[in-house]
Amino acid sequence: MYHLRILIYTGKGGVGKTSVSVATAMKCAELGKRTIIMSTDSAHSLSDSIEVPIGNTITKIAKNLDGLEIDILKELEDNWNEIRTYVFSVFASQGMDEISAKEMAIFPGMEFIAALFYLDRFSKNNEYDLVVIDTAPTADTLRLLSFPDVADWYFQRFYGVLKSFVKVARATVGHVLSFPLPTNEAMQEFERFNLRIKEVREMLINPEITSVRLVTNPEKMVINETMRAYTYLSLYNLTVEALVINRVYDINSKNADPKKLREQEQYMGLIDEIFQPLKTFYAHQYTLEVVGSEAVKRLASELFGDTDPSTVYSRENPMKIISRSGSTTIRLKVPFATTDQLELYTKRDAIIVDVGQYRRTIALPLGLYGREISSAEISDGVLSVRFREEMYAAKKRKRSEQRGNDKGNS
Repeated sequence: MYHLRILIYTGKGGVGKTSVSVATAMKCAELGKRTIIMSTDSAHSLSDSIEVPIGNTITKIAKNLDGLEIDILKELEDNWNEIRTYVFSVFASQGMDEISAKEMAIFPGMEFIAALFYLDRFSKNNEYDLVVIDTAPTADTLRLLSFPDVADWYFQRFYGVLKSFVKVARATVGHVLSFPLPTNEAMQEFERFNLRIKEVREMLINPEITSVRLVTNPEKMVINETMRAYTYLSLYNLTVEALVINRVYDINSKNADPKKLREQEQYMGLIDEIFQPLKTFYAHQYTLEVVGSEAVKRLASELFGDTDPSTVYSRENPMKIISRSGSTTIRLKVPFATTDQLELYTKRDAIIVDVGQYRRTIALPLGLYGREISSAEISDGVLSVRFREEMYAAKKRKRSEQRGNDKGNS
C-alpha cells in the first residue's frame, strides 16, 4: 500500500495548467488529504492564482494544503552545495567572472530536478498524502521527465571512468590542468545524486503512485501538441491516465459565438475519438483567469464534482516485457507515433528508440544481453520489439566461440 500519490499536470503554455493544478490540490485538501502543490515553472504563477504569497519554502495555504515554488538558487545552496561549488570553480578557472560563473552553474530545468528530490523526501518521511506538480510548458517538461532515465544510463556507463580518471589525475597531471578536479566530497555528492534520482525514477514509473494528466483546450494547435506529449510521455514509461479539457465554451451561454461553438463541436469530437479511453474532465470557460480561492473551488467543483481527484484512473504501465516459449518481446506504448517517425538502434545491453526529436535508451534485462532482434513493428500505437529465441542466440554464441578457438589454434 503506497501512502504517497503524485499527480503531474502538463500541457502547452496558456492552457490553464496552474488553475487545474490548484483546483485539484484544494479539492483534495478539503477531502482531508495532506496535500502540497509545487510549481516547477520558472515563471511561477501559483501565488497569483490562489492569492496567497508562496515562496521558496513550504508555505501553508489552507488546512491540509501547503505550497512551494521551487527556487533553484536556494536549492543549489541547500542541497547540492558541493556540486554547485565545483561547477562554479570550473567556469571561474577559465576566466569567467563570478556573476557569470554562478549563472552558468544553473542548468536549464534544474527546478524540476529539485522537485524530484522533494518527492524522494516526502515519500521517505511520510509528510504528505498527495503531491500535485504544476509544470513548465510541455517541451521543457518532457525533457525533464526523461531526465531520471537518461541520468541513470549515463551514470552507469561514465561515472566509473570519471572516478578512475580523477584518481589517476590527482597523482599525476592534476597540478598542471587548467581546471580543478572534483573533490572527494563532490564525487560523493554525485553518487548520492544518482541514488536519489534512481529512487525517484521508480516512483515516477509506478502507476500506483504517479500519474500524468494532460491539460488541453479544444483548439487545433493545442490538440496537436497534446497528442505529441502523450506519445513522448509514454515513450519514457510514464502513465498518462487522464485528459483535462479546459476552457470549453458553454453551449447554453447567451453570449456564445455560434462560429466558435461549431469549431468547438468539431474539435471536441476529434478529442473524444483520438484520446479514448483516457478519463476526461471538462471545465467551461466562465472566465479566462481563475483567481482566488472561491474561483478555484468553482473550477474544482466543475471538474471533479463529488469525486476524489486523486483517484487512480489507470494502472497500465506503458512498457511491458513478455516472454513465451523462449521468445521475448518488449512492448512500448507510443500512441499516435508512425513508422516514419520511429527509429530503432540496438546495443549489447540496450535498445535505443527515437520518436521524432525524443530518444529513450531502454536498458535490457540480463537475459536479453546480446540477443538479436528478429522483428520490430508498430501497430495500434504499440511498438513491439521481438528478440530471437534464446536457443538461437546460444547456438550463435557457440559458433562464435568455436571460430575464436579455431583462430587461436591456427
